[in-house]
Amino acid sequence: MHPSLTNEVVISGIGQSDIGRRLGRDPLQLTVDACLAAVEDAGLTLADIDGLTTYPGASMAGKGFSGAGLREIHDALGIRPNWVAGGVEYPGQLGAVVDAMLAVAGGMAKHVLCWRSIWEGTAQGADRRRGYGVAAGSRATGQLGWQLPYGAAAANLAALQIRSRMHRFGLTREQLGQIAIAQRAHAKLNPKAVYNEPIDLDTYLDARMVSDPLCMYDCDIACDGATAFVVSRAEHASALDHPGVVVEALDCAHHDRFLYEGGQDIGRLNSRWSTLWDRTDFGPSDVDYASLYDGFSVFVLCFLEDFGFCGYGESGEWIADPTRFSLGGELPINTAGGQLSGGRLHGFGHLHEACVQIRSEGGARQVADAGLAACGVGGANSGTTMMLLRRA
Repeated sequence: MHPSLTNEVVISGIGQSDIGRRLGRDPLQLTVDACLAAVEDAGLTLADIDGLTTYPGASMAGKGFSGAGLREIHDALGIRPNWVAGGVEYPGQLGAVVDAMLAVAGGMAKHVLCWRSIWEGTAQGADRRRGYGVAAGSRATGQLGWQLPYGAAAANLAALQIRSRMHRFGLTREQLGQIAIAQRAHAKLNPKAVYNEPIDLDTYLDARMVSDPLCMYDCDIACDGATAFVVSRAEHASALDHPGVVVEALDCAHHDRFLYEGGQDIGRLNSRWSTLWDRTDFGPSDVDYASLYDGFSVFVLCFLEDFGFCGYGESGEWIADPTRFSLGGELPINTAGGQLSGGRLHGFGHLHEACVQIRSEGGARQVADAGLAACGVGGANSGTTMMLLRRA
């Protein structure tokens, strides 16, 4: 177990703004909407919030990659916190939530508001999706200087990962396509999902290639939206009108290089170093629902293996039957549509859906008796794994 978190920390509130492909709305307003919803959900007022943290803050290059940083929310909501943190720091996308949990467990704050907002859809306009990582007019340096001038961006690297798995393990596009197909079916049950029209295997196989063998349905969807959480002292759970969500176990191990194309195994993510199961008495067979990061569809395969739901190299065969990981199956995955259909909200969207499921608030997409959820977030260069439990 991880007693410092399990006994002292609860995710007391969750909130989301409108989500859309191109909403054309002010990104600060979207962020404020999500933050206010999370605070209200936690049964608190803004005066109760004494900590603030966010990812990625205002420091990440790329227009639309951040909707509001610490300064904007600090001033817009009039919060005077005792503790703040925020920026592009590892363990990456959920690092802000991890920071909040540690701050609360360490007595630095009682109620921390954390958020992630994005408006890439509107920022990119009607053009095709553009990459990020270097601000307009600036020069790529370091490792990116050897990649971006040649078009070797994230999609190309994910394509190499898929191709590696095809050669080594016999992964097929027919197998990989089941992820996009199943998640699109789940998205139809999520009123906030960006895309909810069903797709079949023929549609997937005929789709435009982005970087062979990775097609457009293997890529997440740039969108506008914000997600927020309130992390509170555990005793606040008794004041909630809904179940609190407890962090049963947490891991942010990172033993490899931060750029996976230069790491030990391009076919894997840094989530393979997780010691999550050493921190809990539960095991993979106890998990009722899984939120697995899908910046590209192949990442779902990596997390399936790294959580121990199947062996290394066996994930292609594991997903060949989509009923296995669809609603009603043995391990439903990404029931809000994930980032492939629901929209690219980064790890905050995955954690939000895990909380929705644990709180039994999924409506038509609710997993029956979802008491234990696995949440694995991170792409090529960072990872966070969590086990979440319901606290009545």
